[in-house]
Amino acid sequence: METMELQLVTVELDNGDAGVFVGVPLVHAHMSDAECQVCDIWFSDTQPVPLDMTLGQLMALIQRQFCRCRGQTQ
Repeated sequence: METMELQLVTVELDNGDAGVFVGVPLVHAHMSDAECQVCDIWFSDTQPVPLDMTLGQLMALIQRQFCRCRGQTQ
């Protein structure tokens, strides 16, 4: 069976709301705390997705979003 690496990111807001986000690995066990500091974060608009979307389709959607975000100048 082919596998892929995923990482869950949990974000908690000051008002107590929280969300869990799935994506390609960003932080690895071998990294130091200094290498894992967040310098920026942004959220896309919500997007309706089919309930029967496959993991591969979801990852393709994530990759497209990642490519758009990386292409923006700040």
